[in-house]
Amino acid sequence: MPVKPRAGVWRRLLKRPLALLGLFIVAIVLAGAILAPWLTGYHPNEQMFDGLTLEGSPLPPNAKFWLGTDLLGRDLLTRILFGARTSLIIGIVANGVALLIGTLVGVTAGYFRGWIGSALMRFTDLMMAFPALLLAICLAAVFEPSLWIVAMVIALVNWVQTARVIYTETSSLSEREFIDAERTIGASAPRILLRHILPHLLPTIIVWGTLGISTTVLLEATLSYLGIGVQPPTASWGNIIFENQTYFQAAPWLVFFPGAAILALALAFNLIGDALRDILDPTQRGRA
Repeated sequence: MPVKPRAGVWRRLLKRPLALLGLFIVAIVLAGAILAPWLTGYHPNEQMFDGLTLEGSPLPPNAKFWLGTDLLGRDLLTRILFGARTSLIIGIVANGVALLIGTLVGVTAGYFRGWIGSALMRFTDLMMAFPALLLAICLAAVFEPSLWIVAMVIALVNWVQTARVIYTETSSLSEREFIDAERTIGASAPRILLRHILPHLLPTIIVWGTLGISTTVLLEATLSYLGIGVQPPTASWGNIIFENQTYFQAAPWLVFFPGAAILALALAFNLIGDALRDILDPTQRGRA
């Protein structure tokens, strides 16, 4: 699988309408997260005196509070924008660590094989046997929840799929003629891995890295909704829904807007990942 020039990949990516939609959504979310303090002018935990009705209910969307207020009179738009920071930080950090672990395990097992490969892949199979959400809940219950702990917990349950894919590709590459030629002339294992195998794995790593962010965002939102992820008052899309779920019928915007944000960001990374996979590896087209 040849490594495509970076400029060519970008040109082909920008020709795909769905990929452009995904890039646009990610750009909007990223800009909102970075510019959050200047876009609304409110603090995410600020309880406004005029943020509730006379009866103490949340305000619906209006000219002052564009997405309404929550049950404590806080601006919902501000909390969603700051919640985007949480989702992006955890998505990038957790997925990056998971990608690193999965790549190291997969490359090591696929290249060296033997008892080392068998031990690593049996451990990977053991980890895959546990439902990811259940394992994440158990780990989150052991450690004190915080943004970085949640990121590490998600990374520890999300590396197995990457390891499996990288292992399969590394095993195939290790049997190619150019790798045998390198071994024949006495090339060391680190040289073969860094100079000849990893460059061929980069397209797969990029694709799985992009697709993995959507899974990470969804898992973080799920853990926060269940109360074992990012803890209030830190804004997270999952705990925003958790805090306001009792007002679902009286104030549906409190659940709809953060839910739509989670769906949009996960969908955006899936669209980008699918397009990258089709461009970088046409033999893998058709992922739902």
